[in-house]
Amino acid sequence: LALGGRTYKLKFGHRGGNQPIMDLTTRKVEIAAENHGFAVDMESVKEHVEMTHMNLNDRTCEGIQHKTLPAFSVQYHPESSPGPHDSRYLFQRFVDMMEKHK
Repeated sequence: LALGGRTYKLKFGHRGGNQPIMDLTTRKVEIAAENHGFAVDMESVKEHVEMTHMNLNDRTCEGIQHKTLPAFSVQYHPESSPGPHDSRYLFQRFVDMMEKHK
């Protein structure tokens, strides 16, 4: 939204701990917990960001990364520990980004 992006209301919100999310760079699928009823309109931000994660149930955006700035975001609850470790790599990606740009 800070980049001029828009969101739209999902027909069916993403609720619960069983949402299949694909990391589009690795093609790996994570099972994530979500609780939201809106999604990012990728057409409104495609000049600045690329989609990195997609919900496999409805193919909506679940993650973005800025094309030139060290910034990324996901729209689900990544767990590192305790519990499922499917999204642990996101925490390491953040630490690596901070180390590179300090």
